[in-house]
Amino acid sequence: MLEEMLNWRSTYKPEEIRWHEVAIEGETGKLYIANFHDREERTVIVMTPAKQNTSSHDNQIRFLVYIFENAILNMPEGQEQMVCLMDFTGWSLSNAVPIKTARETTKILQNHYPERLAAAFLYNPPRIFETFWKIVKYFIDPKTFEKVHFVYPKNAESIELMSKYFDVEKLPLEFGGKNKIQYNHEEFSKLMLKYDIRSASIWDLNEKTAQANHATNGHSTSEGAQEPARIAAQAS
Repeated sequence: MLEEMLNWRSTYKPEEIRWHEVAIEGETGKLYIANFHDREERTVIVMTPAKQNTSSHDNQIRFLVYIFENAILNMPEGQEQMVCLMDFTGWSLSNAVPIKTARETTKILQNHYPERLAAAFLYNPPRIFETFWKIVKYFIDPKTFEKVHFVYPKNAESIELMSKYFDVEKLPLEFGGKNKIQYNHEEFSKLMLKYDIRSASIWDLNEKTAQANHATNGHSTSEGAQEPARIAAQAS
């Protein structure tokens, strides 16, 4: 899995994706890094599938990878995992992502960011989503599947589960919390531009270190290919 991840990173080059390349994907707030954490201070990623605003499979995947990369690179000290909140308000089969994109998303999360997901909460999914889920679940690794929780607004067990993981004062209204905060694309763009600068400086420093080691110690280029894994570990 490590070798596959390194090969993927060397060809896909996720660390080179910048906000201006994918910003259009984030205009509606369909996917973003939240400005609050769960009770264990883990990074939270918010997804709202009904706010899908584009049709390009490749661009959607690049945006997803960009968000994952920056979520990991900017995790609180001592944290290695993130939590996903998915709001299904307004979701229907007509605005659902194609099965191809759903499958690719699952593959990337499982194969290239293994064990980064602590838990995923599917909030208020409509009954028709069960049809979609029956197809998607076959792409999901059993370990990942166990981390997925279906949450319903008026269900006592669901409310208790959300309270266990989140401070309701910080949790947005759409997830049953009391926080009235709304996604602001302009403010999120400013944050992502800061993240781009930080990411570039980290990867540039890492590349220079690898080149220096190669020049002074005669390391092969294959050792240099290991750097993405080291950075990922350091960033987490």
